[in-house]
Amino acid sequence: MTKSIILTFALFLSFNLCNAQKNIPADLVPKGYVLFKEYSGDLNNDNRKDYVLIIKNTKEEEIVENRFGDVVDRNRRGIIVILNREGEFEKVVENNDCFLSENEDGGVYMPPELWINIEDNKMKIHYGHGRYGYWEYIFKYLESDFKLIGFESSENQGPKVLYRTRIDFIKKEKTLSENMTRDTESEEEIFEAISYDIQIDDLIKLSEIKDFQNLDMSKY
Repeated sequence: MTKSIILTFALFLSFNLCNAQKNIPADLVPKGYVLFKEYSGDLNNDNRKDYVLIIKNTKEEEIVENRFGDVVDRNRRGIIVILNREGEFEKVVENNDCFLSENEDGGVYMPPELWINIEDNKMKIHYGHGRYGYWEYIFKYLESDFKLIGFESSENQGPKVLYRTRIDFIKKEKTLSENMTRDTESEEEIFEAISYDIQIDDLIKLSEIKDFQNLDMSKY
């Protein structure tokens, strides 16, 4: 193999490696933050793998001692949503500090666990609270942003569901369900549901949510 061929091959390899490195979603994490968790799935129905990054701030002053005497990281977390445009990655949402730290004080119980589900081209921001239930915000890519189209929650007593809430912001409808079988020993669950219309002028944008803790769904 001649030197010119070797040089050409080396330049070709270097060029492609640089392009590959440019397109790694983790490279889109802003300065002063670290990648906390990465999720992937098709978010815009084009059969390509898109990415959701949970990022975390790194401020030294947020490394504190909790009420038990343990040193914990109370830096807030944020979210970046990246769409795959034929191999080029486009950051469509960046909201750097909208989530509490995973080390917040949970009171009498542990703090809720945050994770992301990507299903049917929707992004579901899920808070699991163990035997107490869960709540979930459902977003869809609409008009160059991710907008809140649904909300679901479950209030539990151990394994038994007591109440369910579902909000459809597209249909402008809220459904409340109550389990009429309160016996914790009974496996039977009989729900009575009531639905009513809600008032909302504009869908909430993920990019504009300052703090999910203050996102009050009870007003709808």
